[in-house]
Amino acid sequence: MRPRPITLPEDMLPHDTVIEWWYFNGHLRGPGGRRFSFMDCLFRADVRRANIPYLKNVFGAGAGRYALFAHSVLADIGAQRTFKDVQNVSMGSRDTFSRPRFYANYIDPLSFAGGFVAHEMEEVGPGTFHIKTGTLDLVLASKKKPMLEAGNGFVAVRGRESFYYSLTDLAASGMVKDGGGKWIPVEGRSWMDHQWADAPYAKDRWTWFSMQLEGGTDLMCVEYDDGKGKDYVISMLGPRGTSRHAARAEFIPGARRWKSRETKAEYPLEWTIRIPEWDADLRVSGMVDDGEMVFGAINYWEGPVKISGRLGSRRVTGLGFMELAGYPSDYNYLVLAGKSMNARIAQEIAARFKGRKG
Repeated sequence: MRPRPITLPEDMLPHDTVIEWWYFNGHLRGPGGRRFSFMDCLFRADVRRANIPYLKNVFGAGAGRYALFAHSVLADIGAQRTFKDVQNVSMGSRDTFSRPRFYANYIDPLSFAGGFVAHEMEEVGPGTFHIKTGTLDLVLASKKKPMLEAGNGFVAVRGRESFYYSLTDLAASGMVKDGGGKWIPVEGRSWMDHQWADAPYAKDRWTWFSMQLEGGTDLMCVEYDDGKGKDYVISMLGPRGTSRHAARAEFIPGARRWKSRETKAEYPLEWTIRIPEWDADLRVSGMVDDGEMVFGAINYWEGPVKISGRLGSRRVTGLGFMELAGYPSDYNYLVLAGKSMNARIAQEIAARFKGRKG
């Protein structure tokens, strides 16, 4: 890959690369001060080159070139409950990626209990998006210009290159579906990442944060570790749209950890992040425990965080999101997949039996 200028809205559309994803996260408030967070991500992978065993096993040698899969999670922070939706395979509609602006409509073809829900991601206008899942229906409107990571939107970490830009401040409004099955109105702030690369999947580790600080400063920082060394990408967008970038940091895990019962992976939920170039010292703490997502043989933690600390001489607080990937696990993903399928079958039988009884 070679650096080139990012042009929008054209570069919001898919690219001929090994892997690409469109990612949204956010913090929301509902009636009575109820707090929620969400993540919604659509992936597009070249089946032959992505080196994701699950996709190769499912699609085989005779499959089409590209596969879609999608992950989303809604967290009810006050209740400490997470509602996850991992589409191991997503089936796109005939008109997905066919419009002048980004548009994707897709379903989980393995979801059959009680019918299916069509998921949508669409850029409905310049910097304005509509996303819809089984638990979300939101409109997100960008309030700032895009942040180009590393200054020009071209990132290189440990020999892996990608194009990467973010919309760091989107006003969010719409509805979420709570644990009781009730749709409730919400509003808040969201973040969007779009990244594409010609690098296949590798079992490397990364620790990633998006941060929306009070006062209008937005920050993305990631530590990428391939086992031989670490690289950092750090970008900041100020309230007036001024961007700054750094390449060195310290990521220090704290004592608080959460261990998954399913995969046995252990994730640090507290971090100290120091950025010497900006004299920054930030404390990050997860707002829920169970944020683990399991996709085939891949497990990672994704969830909301609260932030406090110092940025230069200024005290700061804020909210954000954290992603922890590449943490060792001890599980058989085929056993987990079998348990998930059995649960779906039981749900389908229960739904049909209830319908006959009524």
